[in-house]
Amino acid sequence: MPAHYVFTETWELPLSPETVRDVLLDVEHYPQWWPQVRAVAKLGEDDALLVCRSVLPYDLEIVLHAVSRDLPTLEVGLGGDLDGFARWTLTPAESGSRMVFEQEVVVRGLLGLASVALRPVLTWNHRQMMLGCRQGLAAAVDSA
Repeated sequence: MPAHYVFTETWELPLSPETVRDVLLDVEHYPQWWPQVRAVAKLGEDDALLVCRSVLPYDLEIVLHAVSRDLPTLEVGLGGDLDGFARWTLTPAESGSRMVFEQEVVVRGLLGLASVALRPVLTWNHRQMMLGCRQGLAAAVDSA
């Protein structure tokens, strides 16, 4: 039986929500600033395929479907190796932007079969991926 995961992160960046939104919506350029996103293929106006690998030697193929591109909430439906959603809520903050990331997924495929036993390792692996996102996003937004 596949495992269910819920992740949340809250960050602040020193730029406006609009600037952060523009970088997050430019999915095709994620590999330039997010080290764990290895490849992106645009599948249509609202869809893309991401190949992701964090620390563990396993590629996840994730299909994104845009649900919302309007502030304050950016949301995608997830398919492929993960089934669920990912959502960014971007609001103004004293420092620029407050970002709340929420993800709720069921793990599919071979990894899904082992995901219950590997929960602590997979949770750590996800944290490493999001650390790469946070660091890369900060750098990408600074150069935007």
